[in-house]
Amino acid sequence: MSGSPQGSPARLDGAVWRLAWPIMLSNVTVPLLGLVDTAVVGHLPAPRYLAAVTLGAALLSFLYSGFGFLRMGTTGLTAQAHGRQDAETVCALLGQSLIVALAIGMALIAFSDPLVRLGLYLLGGSADTAALAAQYAHIRLLSAPAVLANYAILGWFLGLGNARVTLAIMALTNTVNIALDATFVLGLGMTSNGVAWASAIANYVAFGLGLWLLRRELREMGGVHVPRRRLWRLSAYSDLFAVNRHLFVRTLCLLFAFAFFTARGADLGNTVLAANAVLMQYVMLTSYGLDGFAQAAESLVGRAAGRADWSLFGASVRAALRFSMVTAVLATLVFAVGGHELVGLLTDLPAVRAEAAAHLGWLIAMPALTVLSYLFDGVFIGATATRQMRDTLIVSLAVFLLVWWVSRGWGNQGLWLSFAVFSATRSLTLAGVYRRFRHTRWS
Repeated sequence: MSGSPQGSPARLDGAVWRLAWPIMLSNVTVPLLGLVDTAVVGHLPAPRYLAAVTLGAALLSFLYSGFGFLRMGTTGLTAQAHGRQDAETVCALLGQSLIVALAIGMALIAFSDPLVRLGLYLLGGSADTAALAAQYAHIRLLSAPAVLANYAILGWFLGLGNARVTLAIMALTNTVNIALDATFVLGLGMTSNGVAWASAIANYVAFGLGLWLLRRELREMGGVHVPRRRLWRLSAYSDLFAVNRHLFVRTLCLLFAFAFFTARGADLGNTVLAANAVLMQYVMLTSYGLDGFAQAAESLVGRAAGRADWSLFGASVRAALRFSMVTAVLATLVFAVGGHELVGLLTDLPAVRAEAAAHLGWLIAMPALTVLSYLFDGVFIGATATRQMRDTLIVSLAVFLLVWWVSRGWGNQGLWLSFAVFSATRSLTLAGVYRRFRHTRWS
């Protein structure tokens, strides 16, 4: 295994960039695939197919996002073991993460019927659309073991400081998915079920690539032997479970916050819902850049923590912070100068554009409010301080709901105010805990 980068600012800046750019590029492919799915199904003769894909994809996104801890927890623990040069633990974490991922994936298939019925009941939709959405979701859930195993594989490679695997796997997934979309829907005349099968098959193809890359990496590591007891004894999973249970709760709280924001916007009418969706697209686009540097911090900080090299730990955080701040400033300038034009790119409806323009100030402020939350999420994942991530998110969610309750009479302005305060609280509480830990346990 290669060693950690030296602590000079220039070397660390280079290390951050080498880790971040493949992640950022792979993140950009996610909305691209969504656009292709929408374009393919949107040209079918009946709108119910597009509605079914939208509902089914929303349900699957929530389910799979809830298990994102398989990527994050694996990254932090692997990076620390890598920093200690503990090859046996690095390999054991890979095996353990894959076993957990495959077990959860099989459970999702086994319980797919009640999960889909409950999810679609909560999402709503006509009976005809719900039936098609259920078919779509059941097909895509067949690939749950592959999807979750890919989370573990990506997390493990990122823990080793290899972010290019993320780009390779995402590029293959989306390329196969797009090709099969065209084949099944445009070529074979399938509908929303064709899009679902395309996604399911693409995930298994990506899983195959991931296994091949793992085999190559393990061969380069010299075929480290992992005792079977570390794979089949439940107590050997204590570190993985301890880290992941906090991440699971934290992720559910975060998903709830976004779902609550969307639902309250819907209560204010279709125009407000559409305008908020347009603005939130750019909030998420900013997150793709900030998340790249946060995930770079996961790897670098984790390796420094594994070596108990707190000087390198702090230098790694500062390097990731520099890139994050530059990205946030650039995003703020782009939104301030071209915000109205950016809204116009996504909608030409006068009422929606006017509503979005009235709330453009919140979009301009959002990069500054969120930048530290993304960065310190990465730092805390690398340091496996996931309990603090959970606790600060719970506090932030409570503040969000309180501010919304107080300001609900202000309509959509109050909703955006509560979301802005939620974002700022996440940043400030994580920064506060980081500062305290830098003078205690990380010093």
